[in-house]
Amino acid sequence: MATPVVTKTAWKLQEIVAHASNVSSLVLGKASGRLLATGGDDCRVNLWSINKPNCIMSLTGHTSPVESVRLNTPEELIVAGSQSGSIRVWDLEAAKILRTLMGHKANICSLDFHPYGEFVASGSQDTNIKLWDIRRKGCVFRYRGHSQAVRCLRFSPDGKWLASAADDHTVKLWDLTAGKMMSEFPGHTGPVNVVEFHPNEYLLASGSSDRTIRFWDLEKFQVVSCIEGEPGPVRSVLFNPDGCCLYSGCQDSLRVYGWEPERCFDVVLVNWGKVADLAICNDQLIGVAFSQSNVSSYVVDLTRVTRTGTVTQDPVQASQPQTQQTPNPGVSLRRIYERPSTTCSKPQRVKHNSESERRSPSSEDDKDERESRAEIQNAEDYNEIFQPKNSISRTPPRRSEPFPAPPEDDIATAKEASKPSPAMDVQLPVPSEVPARPSVMTSTPAPKGEPVIIPATRNEPIGLKASDFLPAVKVPQQAELVDEDAMSQIRKGHDTMCVVLTSRHKNLDTVRAVWTTGDIKTSVDSAVAINDLSVVVDLLNIVNQKACLSSSLWKLDLCTTVLPQIEKLLQSKYESYVQTGCTSLKLILQRFLPLITDILAAPPSVGVDISREERLHKCRLCFKQLKSISGLVKSRSGLSGRHGSAFRELHLLMASLD
Repeated sequence: MATPVVTKTAWKLQEIVAHASNVSSLVLGKASGRLLATGGDDCRVNLWSINKPNCIMSLTGHTSPVESVRLNTPEELIVAGSQSGSIRVWDLEAAKILRTLMGHKANICSLDFHPYGEFVASGSQDTNIKLWDIRRKGCVFRYRGHSQAVRCLRFSPDGKWLASAADDHTVKLWDLTAGKMMSEFPGHTGPVNVVEFHPNEYLLASGSSDRTIRFWDLEKFQVVSCIEGEPGPVRSVLFNPDGCCLYSGCQDSLRVYGWEPERCFDVVLVNWGKVADLAICNDQLIGVAFSQSNVSSYVVDLTRVTRTGTVTQDPVQASQPQTQQTPNPGVSLRRIYERPSTTCSKPQRVKHNSESERRSPSSEDDKDERESRAEIQNAEDYNEIFQPKNSISRTPPRRSEPFPAPPEDDIATAKEASKPSPAMDVQLPVPSEVPARPSVMTSTPAPKGEPVIIPATRNEPIGLKASDFLPAVKVPQQAELVDEDAMSQIRKGHDTMCVVLTSRHKNLDTVRAVWTTGDIKTSVDSAVAINDLSVVVDLLNIVNQKACLSSSLWKLDLCTTVLPQIEKLLQSKYESYVQTGCTSLKLILQRFLPLITDILAAPPSVGVDISREERLHKCRLCFKQLKSISGLVKSRSGLSGRHGSAFRELHLLMASLD
């Protein structure tokens, strides 16, 4: 009798080089789960079919990096927002630019298509939300209320509401027809990265950098439950199509949650790093992640995942009895969305305050749209997907074949399945009127030199190979090693690394001994005296995390010590060092820059005030250090991608120094 083949629950499907430069945004088509759109620092939007190696179409026209992309529900239109604040809408079936929308004063952070009407919502770092009519090429409404960048926008399934999440730790719900905010949901203690409506009930889920997921009742406008203890910031969540559970794309894992009561049904290990978007098709969850110019896709077999029923592992709330069942997804506990049979009523039109919002199409706009092109890179795939013979056989089909799972017990087969086949390097014919795409637009990564910024997330250490630490030959009859013998073997030939790690451990112990006394200033001084930036970064990460909870942690004398170290971190080649430096500098600017400028601008006091003189001296020292850093921040504010956005935000905060 043949042994049945056990297949994997989760596996890597494919890795492609999506752009000639870094990828800055991506989105999956939710209807098919097969269409992928990527935006890059090369100012292009590229269309891909999941598990196919070649780019289908490349959309040009933006003059700055594309930081947000979104497909509409039928996957016929795509909208992309750039770093400069411009928005472009393309018709994929006609392969042409449809609209260019101008009005935001900063980079576009979030976009969403209305589920029924021809409207697009955009959220920006300028804190504004705009609703656009893509037929009339104009802004219909502007929603104000957030105080920081708007990171995510979602229309409700019935198209009557708009939910927004922002860096100001809040979620807001807007009534489109009334043109006003319905409710604000406070509670998160960190930036809110994502919101998602339940497909049927009046329920909203929000995920934050505070490592929590909150569920909100949209009838009572109150929190239903809160899931804590996520392994990292929550960036991607998705309800199951029938609404029975919520999927959370965590660092290297997929978690399945229920909310009444809050609990974790299942945890699936997926080596996808920081997953950027999720979609479901054929009982398979597709997840995509990007790093530099590469995009990787992963598959989780949902038929092997626990989605409802008795909690069997990793309960979020241990006090809940394990025999309690989740409510039947078919029986709603709340009001159900009433989906219109036709397009919903158009939101109220208001008087526009900006000339750019009320202007009619001009020759400048026409020129802009003429310069925007849709370059078809793969004519065969394009005709198959966007030019169907009839409306029923549109591909990617609504019920396409699921991706085959590799065998669980055959690791080599699984690795081969994730690698591109030799046929992937074959260039398909391109129409003569369209210029050929550069060779980097294939699924085989081109060789490249050492990056200027070493990424914080990587699969292996820089300059090290795991195979170097393992025995060259594995003897089948070799006796099992005890821990001491194994460590002795690993250390052979790696004395230098052992010395470095021992020194690092000793330095951290020294700082920790001072930290336990409660004197933060002295512990920072000791870390600086060690003259090891890695120790400073470790300590600043803890200080930054605690500063978000207690504003009394930072003092002026602490700033005088930290600012010179921040200047070194901002010039580091390590991405994690730059991120820590930006976070620390932002906290200092927000809490001390107004105080420093006020004290320096105040007239001299009469008489002798020793405490005031000490405070004035510290302010002058901090001001001098901030002026030195401001030049570095200004020079790097023109960078693209995440670092560029962070430096531009710091440059705005430091404007009062000039």
